[in-house]
Amino acid sequence: LQVFDGEGKDVTPRPLFHSDPSTVVPRHGKLLASSAYFGATGSGFLSSLSVHQTSGVNASLDEIVEPGSQRDTTVSLSDVQVRQEEIKEELTKADLDRRVDIYLTETETIWILDMPSVVVSVESEDAGRVLERNRIYVDICKNRPGNDRFVEKMMQTINGAAKNKEVQCDKIIMEDKGMMVTSWDLYDSFNVSETESTSKAEGSRAATGKSSKSHTTKELDQTTSVSSDRGSTTSSMILESAVLARNHKEEECHSEAILTSENFQQDLFFMERILMENIFQPKLAAYRQFPVLIDPDVTLDTSGTVAAVKEAKQEEHDKEMKDKEEQKEAFIDPSTLSDLNKTPEEIVPPRLERLWSYMCDLTNGHSVSSMAWNKVNPDLLAVGYGAFDFKEQKKGLACCWSLKNPMWPERIFQCEHAVTALDFSMASPNLLAVGMYNGSVAIYNVRSCNTAALLDSSESSNKHTGPVWQLRWVEQDRGATEDGKKERLICISADGRITEWLIQKRLDCTDLMKIKRTESEKKKLPGEKERKSEALISQQAAGMCFDFRPKDTNFYLAGTEEGLIHQCSCSCSEQFLETYRGHKGPVYKVAWNPFSTDMFLSCSADWSIILWHRDSRTPILTFSSTPACVHDITWSPKSAFIFAAANESRVEIWDLSVSTLNPVVSCFASPRVKFTSVLFAKNTDCLLVGDSKGGVSVFELQNLAAPTSDKV
Repeated sequence: LQVFDGEGKDVTPRPLFHSDPSTVVPRHGKLLASSAYFGATGSGFLSSLSVHQTSGVNASLDEIVEPGSQRDTTVSLSDVQVRQEEIKEELTKADLDRRVDIYLTETETIWILDMPSVVVSVESEDAGRVLERNRIYVDICKNRPGNDRFVEKMMQTINGAAKNKEVQCDKIIMEDKGMMVTSWDLYDSFNVSETESTSKAEGSRAATGKSSKSHTTKELDQTTSVSSDRGSTTSSMILESAVLARNHKEEECHSEAILTSENFQQDLFFMERILMENIFQPKLAAYRQFPVLIDPDVTLDTSGTVAAVKEAKQEEHDKEMKDKEEQKEAFIDPSTLSDLNKTPEEIVPPRLERLWSYMCDLTNGHSVSSMAWNKVNPDLLAVGYGAFDFKEQKKGLACCWSLKNPMWPERIFQCEHAVTALDFSMASPNLLAVGMYNGSVAIYNVRSCNTAALLDSSESSNKHTGPVWQLRWVEQDRGATEDGKKERLICISADGRITEWLIQKRLDCTDLMKIKRTESEKKKLPGEKERKSEALISQQAAGMCFDFRPKDTNFYLAGTEEGLIHQCSCSCSEQFLETYRGHKGPVYKVAWNPFSTDMFLSCSADWSIILWHRDSRTPILTFSSTPACVHDITWSPKSAFIFAAANESRVEIWDLSVSTLNPVVSCFASPRVKFTSVLFAKNTDCLLVGDSKGGVSVFELQNLAAPTSDKV
């Protein structure tokens, strides 16, 4: 049948199911179809079958039709009965008894909700990948500020997993205290005198009122009652304000008592030490040449890493000791041998690594004039702050810095004049001698918190009249009758005197030497007439520095403002043993070599450093690397070849075993800052440099191998 609409189009309904002619229907499919649709109640089922069937019925009928046959959508009842008879005839007992295998398989899992974990175990296989991804994210976050590749954008992120953190603390004990007080009790307590005067006044008024008339008495009584009410209200207000003021004052006194208590101050001191250690721990470890601690969060296996590092360092140390023994037997310099075994790429040049600076608001703007280590405590440093220019004089400071707190000094001694020199005593390490610009000398006790001087030379009649440019505690032999050594305080001043101070009930001094001016040695040309000697303004030359010989402290050197260096003896105060001429300006520092005691260095304002031998008047070597004044020099305590020099523009490290022309290490000063003093650390490879702004910088000497020989 076909159905056409009014326009002649074919609108015949199509079946929803189309059987595939090429599909072969299995035999068990016919069995299922026959059992499903043609059972025992097949006659009743067929009677209700209509011409147009559902897709399920059509499918069962299509399975019965042979492949390749054509049929219409209408099915007659006789055709269905014929097919049923054919199916019944084809099924045999063997077919019914035959075994049919049915396999049940698991279908694909459908995930309705999947929430992955936000944490990964360190022992899992993905731990390395997760750590690498976290490291990349941290690097991206560090590079984000100021980068054009990052744009501020809103987005939805996953909330982090909630964590619970428990902290155990001591139980807080609460106490309730109270008492009942009426306003009249407070009034009677604080205004006893007023109450007595008021009662007397009321008594006199009552006596006077008896002689008055009755109506006048009534009026007075009414007036008295009203005034008493007003007075009680005013007195209660005054009482409340007085109580509040008293409570506030008591609270202030209680807070002040807590802040000034000794236990509280000690707790703050310990807390400050702990904070400083946490802040400066890597730098302090580098200063003491200890290995820097590694954060446990950096690596997964910290114990293995630390053990490997320790094992590698131990192997390296054993190898170095073995090389040194072999080199000592063969008389070869170890630094030369190590450089020969290395390629040019492996040789690392020495350098200065800045660790920290001793500086605070109190010392800012004061020039560092001198530095000295404590003889017993190698972590205690004394620094003097003053000025070398006469026009820029200000009050001085003497501060004691500790390695445990590089941000604030342990002791602060205020001085009326600029501090020019200081030194710790060897016999009494708690005594600090300080020399000042006005010529006075003071001794402080650093063990005491009292900042006043123990002894002062202000009352001495023989005190210096010029700046004390250097002072030092010197141990000298007492003599043949007494055992041991005695300690003396020696000073040199611009008034031309070298003095020894006697520490008794008060400070007093005696002169070791008066530095006399000497005429310059000028060669007379042939035919030149003799010139008259010029009259000297002063018979004494200003002393600038001195240094006692390490082996024999009876001999010492004295540098003068004339540029001369005199060798003197403590047993002879009238004349010099030797005079060394080589500098053209004031000699700022002289220093004996601690290993080769016949050699000494000197620095001057003429931009030069000269190496001398005590038996030769002519210089052995002259070092001049930059056109600037050399303010300070010092020998290394570990090598006879290494010394440090502080110029105005930079600090230099010289190694005579490497070069006598150029320093091996140079470190330049900051703009508008001048280096004024230099000092080696005692037990470590570090250098301290003072500047004109009040800072003492601590530098670590890296890759600077000290030669083993002790002779220059």
